[in-house]
Amino acid sequence: MAIPNYTYLKLKMPGPNGVINVSSAFSHAFTCDRKHYELTTAVVNSSELPPLGESSVPVAPDCNQPTSSSAFCSLEETKMVEIDPTNPTKIVRIGTQLPAK
Repeated sequence: MAIPNYTYLKLKMPGPNGVINVSSAFSHAFTCDRKHYELTTAVVNSSELPPLGESSVPVAPDCNQPTSSSAFCSLEETKMVEIDPTNPTKIVRIGTQLPAK
């Protein structure tokens, strides 16, 4: 069985007279990996995306209805924290009413 070894960029496999080592440059190995990644991505996308698009129904949220978890926090529920002690104008607000998980 051939085992790629990216640490040393060598391919080692058993041969009739011992281990066969095939060396490569990093740039060549990167190019081959990139080509195989792009090919694999194209094949997977062409076979899996069309059925997903046919079976899913686009849903738009109703902006007039409140959500169960709102990203908005009032000023009373936040705390000001300085980021840079040398510049007091650099502050962030963090929520103090975090839900228990």
